Amino acid sequence: MPSIEPHLSMTGRLKGSLLKLTEEINQMIDTIDMQESNVLNKFEQIHHSFHNVQAATASYYLKLYLSPFIAQYDVLSTAVQHLSERNHGALIVIQRKDELDSLVHSGLPLNADLSYALLESIFYTGSPLHDGAVLICNDTITSAANVLPLSEHKVEGKKLGTRHRAALGLSEQTDALVLVVSEETGRATFALDGKLYPIRTTGMV
Repeated sequence: MPSIEPHLSMTGRLKGSLLKLTEEINQMIDTIDMQESNVLNKFEQIHHSFHNVQAATASYYLKLYLSPFIAQYDVLSTAVQHLSERNHGALIVIQRKDELDSLVHSGLPLNADLSYALLESIFYTGSPLHDGAVLICNDTITSAANVLPLSEHKVEGKKLGTRHRAALGLSEQTDALVLVVSEETGRATFALDGKLYPIRTTGMV
């Protein structure tokens, strides 16, 4: 039976971070009538703090969701971190319980052991495979250059690129978890159940 201590530790940190955010919001409310108060700057600070809390929490749950389906999580984490640092766009599908054959198409079979070096070389800018999705099943890179179904749903306030729409599209129809690294910003997210969650790449918890 898995220990519940890591979960309790995470929830404790989350509560502490949310309490700190609450204090920042209350301070802004208390000073909002003051002429010298820079409300816009405070909003930006709170937004940044909230994003960091959300990303750290999502990173924790990402590992939790993947642990039953991938033993080499650290390998995946290292690859995503390196891709993010170099702004190399990536789309990585981790198969969980649902079969994906009917929705993941046109890929090049690899059937190679999962390694961060191989993942990074696949998504290296200019690689003939870098535009498609990699499929990982049971710590094996099954195929690369896969085409995924694109989501038709719009995310309020966001213009989504093809990789993010593909990640959402597959996650809307299956229980697959899809990792995305943005080529423009280097930011990493994961799609699950038709929603996108930002993650922090440093350590990925």
